[in-house]
Amino acid sequence: MPTKLFLLLLLTAFSVQTQAKETPADNYKAYCVQCHGNEGTGKGVNSRDMSVVPRDHTDAKSMSGRSDETLFKAIKEGGPSIDKSILMPPWGSTLSDEEIKDLVQHLRMLCKCKFG
Repeated sequence: MPTKLFLLLLLTAFSVQTQAKETPADNYKAYCVQCHGNEGTGKGVNSRDMSVVPRDHTDAKSMSGRSDETLFKAIKEGGPSIDKSILMPPWGSTLSDEEIKDLVQHLRMLCKCKFG
């Protein structure tokens, strides 16, 4: 009987962990809005004290000029990895590759642009 109880608890814990996965919008709110703003316009609370204006993720023309791979690399490895601002931190040790890919798609939604 204790084995069945253990398995039930294990399955319940796994189910809760699976359901607790953060959405791309949640990750954007947690890691990006401080600089890029709630709407993604580059006007977050930290932006007024920054020497480099954060990218406006709603600017379709600008965002269309960046490939998904470039955005992925910037998020994972930070701004310097794509010759951009040192103020853009690397999130590769915080976010999984899957979460970063989902975040890139969230950025595409913010600017209403498609790119492969």
